[in-house]
Amino acid sequence: MTDPRTLADRIEDLLPQTQCTKCGYAGCRPYAEAIAAGEAGYNQCPPGGAEGLARLAALLGKPAVALNPANGAERPRPLAVIDEQLCIGCTLCMQACPVDAIVGAPKQMHTIVAELCTGCDLCVAPCPVDCIAMVPMTGAATGWDAWTQAQADTARERHDRRMARLAREREAAEARAAARRAASHPAAPEGPSAAAPTASTAPAPDDAQAKKQAIIQAALERARKKKEELAAQGQGPKNVDTVSADVQAQIDAAEARRRRLGIAPAGEGGANPPAAAPSHDATKKP
Repeated sequence: MTDPRTLADRIEDLLPQTQCTKCGYAGCRPYAEAIAAGEAGYNQCPPGGAEGLARLAALLGKPAVALNPANGAERPRPLAVIDEQLCIGCTLCMQACPVDAIVGAPKQMHTIVAELCTGCDLCVAPCPVDCIAMVPMTGAATGWDAWTQAQADTARERHDRRMARLAREREAAEARAAARRAASHPAAPEGPSAAAPTASTAPAPDDAQAKKQAIIQAALERARKKKEELAAQGQGPKNVDTVSADVQAQIDAAEARRRRLGIAPAGEGGANPPAAAPSHDATKKP
């Protein structure tokens, strides 16, 4: 009987599903598709380690070469831990988590659901107050020795559910935006009696949204001041100089989302200009 699964399906089944993007792709599925298409090497998955590489090599009928160091190193599986005393409830870590393993709400402290965390590191760099640490949890065990198939299956299911939810939210947001545009630009009545639109037809400002933006802006300003204080003491954030290109893209996306919501980065538009941002070396890995 012919296996109905595609090569990409079978490759994906062998990946650890941490969705860490260290392979250079947005997740395990895009990486599997790139391998199947011959666009990516099969040695770019640090969480899978040597055993994962050997599994892929056997499937593809290729030699088990070494892990590409440009993608990182095999290591014990870490757990993200949030310093709840420093957390400002900005929700950026929640937006970055690929498996919804972070629980929290705006302006409330966040916490990690330990059994769901894949150790992907993606929540670290977006944190504006540097309150997330990655703590090794598996001793000397690395790669698949530090991970199980059951954990991989759970992570894959949660990631798929998250992606489906985000797609629904995007569609709903686009529908609301279209409705707002239609309401603010109603079709003009036909004929000589058509009245010109007046200022009274303009939609009223959304006071609740403005208040929300002001609260978030105030939190980001407090975070900026805290960073400046720590930097003056030689204790500034330690994660901003080692972000990968993919993580930096997530940070840029978060900033773009703030701009779409009308929330300027901390310090913009006020009397005090923002502190100079640290440089990011996109060639380094977290």
